[in-house]
Amino acid sequence: MSFLFSHHRSMSIYEASLHLQNFKPASCVQYRLVVRDANTLQICQLYTCLDQIQHIEWSADSLFILCALYKRGLVQVWSLEQPEWHCKIDEGSAGLVASCWSPDGRHILNTTEFHLRITVWSLCTKSVSYIKYPKACQQGITFTRDGRYLALAERRDCKDYVSILVCSDWQLLRHFDTDTQDLAGIEWAPNGCVLAAWDSCLEYKILLYSLDGRLLSTFCAYEWSLGIKSVAWSPSSQFLAVGSYDGKVRILNHVTWKMITEFGHPATINNPKIVVYKEAEKSPPLVLGRLAFPPPRAAAGPLSSTESEWRQRSHWDGHQALQCRLARRSSGNTASQGRAQGQALCAAAKFPPSPVFHEVASVPVSLQTLKPAADRANPRIGIGALAFSPDNCFLATRSDSVPTAVWIWDIQKLRLLAVLEQLSAVRCFQWDPRQARLAICTGGGKVYLWSPAGCVSVQVPGEGDFQVLSVCWHPSGDSLALLSKDHFCLCFLETEQGVGTAFGQRGDHT
Repeated sequence: MSFLFSHHRSMSIYEASLHLQNFKPASCVQYRLVVRDANTLQICQLYTCLDQIQHIEWSADSLFILCALYKRGLVQVWSLEQPEWHCKIDEGSAGLVASCWSPDGRHILNTTEFHLRITVWSLCTKSVSYIKYPKACQQGITFTRDGRYLALAERRDCKDYVSILVCSDWQLLRHFDTDTQDLAGIEWAPNGCVLAAWDSCLEYKILLYSLDGRLLSTFCAYEWSLGIKSVAWSPSSQFLAVGSYDGKVRILNHVTWKMITEFGHPATINNPKIVVYKEAEKSPPLVLGRLAFPPPRAAAGPLSSTESEWRQRSHWDGHQALQCRLARRSSGNTASQGRAQGQALCAAAKFPPSPVFHEVASVPVSLQTLKPAADRANPRIGIGALAFSPDNCFLATRSDSVPTAVWIWDIQKLRLLAVLEQLSAVRCFQWDPRQARLAICTGGGKVYLWSPAGCVSVQVPGEGDFQVLSVCWHPSGDSLALLSKDHFCLCFLETEQGVGTAFGQRGDHT
């Protein structure tokens, strides 16, 4: 496997993410919207909006893209198939604080200031529908995966409610109150059969509702303490992971909706079966040549000296073997020509190896913990982020009290598999949508990848200091967008026969 990097491209600081639908990344620079080809980074379309863009979003079919101008209460919509066609939506004096597409890609949902209402605009019939009393909360709107239903959190008469609407005609299907003090968020299961609703951090309570509004179950782990901080469904809808302020993740099953296990995040790792990858500042001796990925691990037990030596070397030599190459593409080059030129340019530049690598630490390992400020709001404790792998085999978590570590849990065996401790606090991580491969960034100039085969870190080449603040996978899993404050670049992952074929494949591990 090799990594090819594109040139760094400018984008607006207001853009939250890079959209990689239909192989066309889109970015905004002040009032301009730029759509590029993901292989050559050639500009496909260039649109000019009326004011500075704060948010962009592709439609589900990648035929339209909306630009939200919150300061002016405007939404402008552009078509990729018909560049001369455009649409402007003006919310007027009601203002605008949020805008998003419906799953069919033909309706736009605008939330007015103070969350007075949600306006549904149809691009086909030019009709308008209104939804009253939307609640301003962490996650108050969610669609089912098939796009048939919308669940909306509401607040009226000092009580919390949930409305389920049919997206085809925006008619109300069910309306029911929730037994919550202050509803914080709702989220559909991937199969669209169960809706999870959870209370604010002041009370630990999560409620499960069926599509017809029936309460299926209520789960409360403890009382009189800060409660739920993060929630994530598994892709199969079989498990619901609930992260809380006590530093634990509790896994609920879809049959009885009872807890089957809980994962703690201790500051010290004592189990020799857990692999701890520790980022180190000093580089090991340079060993030329390529290293194959290791064979599957045998029975349970601590790492052998040979395997430990391989793992310590692989994260350095793997960086060399992966040949981090810069893909510079001119306007007339094809993708293959651009990549060939990038290899030649990178070879001529002779990028120096990174002075940072990962080593497998020997247990016991003490992780760096952060003492929260007791006199400030929103203390940095608890499970701040968690995500399931697309194959349902792994769960990645981050504890805000141990901000430099990412925890990888084996869902099949319900145990901790690996811990990645970085030198800096983890800013973002995201699973490859096609396989069990996790991308991690820490706000520095490197991107980290973990799979059951091991862990690698790659320096982002280029002039200046490119600080990776966020990552975004292409739906195909072949490329990765790296975002800094005002620039982005694309990282192309290419598999070379005999080098990276094992990377990302699930092996036999204990």
